[in-house]
Amino acid sequence: MSDLHLQFTTPEPAAPAQAQLPLGRILVNSGAIDQADLVRALQDQERLNVPLGECLIASGAISPAQLCAALAAQHNLQHIDLAVDPPKPAMAQHLDAHDCLKYGIVPWRSLGDTIMVAISNPDQFEHIAPSLTRAGVSLLPVVADKRQISESITALYGTELAQRAAIRVPPIESCRTWRADAKSRRAWAMGILALMAIVLVLEPAWGFTLILFWALCSSVMIVSLRTVALFTHVFLQKIPPRPPPEHEPGRNFHPHVSVLVPLFREKEIAGALITRLAKLTYPKSLLQIVLVLEEGDDMTRDTIARTTLPVWFDVIEVPQANNLRTKPRAMNYALDFCKGSIIGVWDAEDAPEVDQIDRVVSHFANAPKNVVCVQGMLDYYNARTNWISRCFTIEYAAWWRVVLPSIARLGFIVPLGGTTLFFRRTALEELRAWDAHNVTEDADLGVRLARHGYKTDLLPTVTYEEANFRAWPWVKQRSRWLKGFLTTWCVHMRQPIKLVKQVGFLRFLGLQILFLATVSQFLCAPLLWTLCITLIGLSHPVETVLGTPMLLGLFYYFIFAELINISIALCAVRRKEHRHLIPWAFSLPFYFILGTFAAYKALYEFIFHPFYWDKTEHGVPHKTDEKTKLASPAPTG
Repeated sequence: MSDLHLQFTTPEPAAPAQAQLPLGRILVNSGAIDQADLVRALQDQERLNVPLGECLIASGAISPAQLCAALAAQHNLQHIDLAVDPPKPAMAQHLDAHDCLKYGIVPWRSLGDTIMVAISNPDQFEHIAPSLTRAGVSLLPVVADKRQISESITALYGTELAQRAAIRVPPIESCRTWRADAKSRRAWAMGILALMAIVLVLEPAWGFTLILFWALCSSVMIVSLRTVALFTHVFLQKIPPRPPPEHEPGRNFHPHVSVLVPLFREKEIAGALITRLAKLTYPKSLLQIVLVLEEGDDMTRDTIARTTLPVWFDVIEVPQANNLRTKPRAMNYALDFCKGSIIGVWDAEDAPEVDQIDRVVSHFANAPKNVVCVQGMLDYYNARTNWISRCFTIEYAAWWRVVLPSIARLGFIVPLGGTTLFFRRTALEELRAWDAHNVTEDADLGVRLARHGYKTDLLPTVTYEEANFRAWPWVKQRSRWLKGFLTTWCVHMRQPIKLVKQVGFLRFLGLQILFLATVSQFLCAPLLWTLCITLIGLSHPVETVLGTPMLLGLFYYFIFAELINISIALCAVRRKEHRHLIPWAFSLPFYFILGTFAAYKALYEFIFHPFYWDKTEHGVPHKTDEKTKLASPAPTG
């Protein structure tokens, strides 16, 4: 670039009287706002360090079109409507897609050697133009709405950006290097299954014993972890909060926050989602809710079109560049359109506590720099629907309130949930965001964070979700989770020695427990159920190898394991808001039978359809949900 002759064009200076008018005065003179609106906006600008125009838009005092018109008048520029007069496809050759996203600009018209560039903040044009101009080409700014600029960027560069979103993560850390129809993977799977079948037929006693030994090893690892978690929860005090740091004078503690909300085939959820998020207490001028839609999803698009969105909501439509259509690919694409330094993720059915963003921002401000992710707690707002929803709520309470905090306290890798996640943007971009091919992109990202030396903190702020209360949707959702766990384990075990060096032996062991042993337990469960035949006096094949006393010992061990699980569940639901679930905790052993069906579905898909994303349906009406769905949940801590 040093050898190129850089040239850019700025508009002719306006008349002195007009040039000296500040934006607020232009808006007052035009009648768009009154003096009281201006005073309030100036106070917000001083308090939040946000441009005046964004304060006025967030408060509803002016529209984006009015702001663009005022900025054009202030800078003596042309105001254009990109919805009426969009850029031609050929304009894409004049600027790089990355630069357009970085600076919030889009090439609009070409007039000889002059490129007219649409920008929403013309006061920044002088600073960015020198890094954009090529030799012999001049840039001339015009003013346009930032939403229209984003839509134009998608129109010009959408296919390129969508392809990039699918391959952001390095190949060594991604499962995309697998062939969806790989014959070798199928051959290995069929060979292993055939060998197991032959052993069980020819030597049933030894075959059952070997599989039972593997199930026992997996169970011992999981039960040991859960026993330590129960002990920690009951007997050890909580870690005291970090003392607040000494604030630097003038430091801005109100960063921009962007929250991604992926939507797909949603016809019931949009209105309720907006109602819930409108209650958030974080300043709306610093908040960006990004609704992420897939191209061709007419159902969701029509739902959004019928809904009046607040000005702090943006809609990003992800082009369909290939056959891959997953949540992580959509988030990778939308990430480039986010303006926040903190990036969050919520699901379509989520109802976060109203002060959640404030608490996340405060936590990041007080946390060490290596804490780049904050994971909130999840709960269900339709726990009373039926037996499945009650057990699902108990399971989540046990995980988020007892087991996961102990995992974090032990220093294990924290497997992230798919929602109520918040990241420092710099670290998220350094890790290349999400693996677009992994169906549990959240758990995979948690492992990658640990491998790169970063830390995840748990924050006791609750997001309420909708529990799957129908058996088959529950199995479909759980099978996707288990398939993703198995995929994540395979990806990160490509180089086990390197993994141990990066995370240490303790966290390496934790990864085996959380991912491999979890899947193994569900797969081996039918074999363990066969131990129950001894209760009615029948002989078990394993008796011939291990003997009756050892077989009874195994039976009693698995009874002990179930008691540990029930004890954790009882501890998790002892609070007032969950106390009605206590009697149902004793039915959890029957509830987890569904997990075995999900595990075998997951294993089949892992072999034959590793990238298939089984969509979880939300917004299913039920008579017990109508009041709770829109209720503002009480903080539970």
